[in-house]
Amino acid sequence: MTDVTHDLELGPVGQEIVYENDRVRVWHIRLAPGERQPLHRHDHPYLVVAIEGAKNVVQTIDGTRIDADEPAGGVVYRDPGAVHMLTNVGDTTYLARLVELK
Repeated sequence: MTDVTHDLELGPVGQEIVYENDRVRVWHIRLAPGERQPLHRHDHPYLVVAIEGAKNVVQTIDGTRIDADEPAGGVVYRDPGAVHMLTNVGDTTYLARLVELK
């Protein structure tokens, strides 16, 4: 199987690292309605804590679309996986902290 991500320039997981030590890395994510987090990959398991919820869509590099409604206060655990992007398709600003478990 060929690694189709080999020549891709991937973006960061979030806009800013707000905390990091040898066990965790915490990212700030903010997406206005219609805004998109660029293609990226998670190399570690992670938690997403929605501070301000929104209707999001995850689009993987292979074309899979996953609706990801994230209510305020919601917490989601994910294993590392496919290269994807996140788009806020709702009408509210999405604000979250993503905690990577190193």
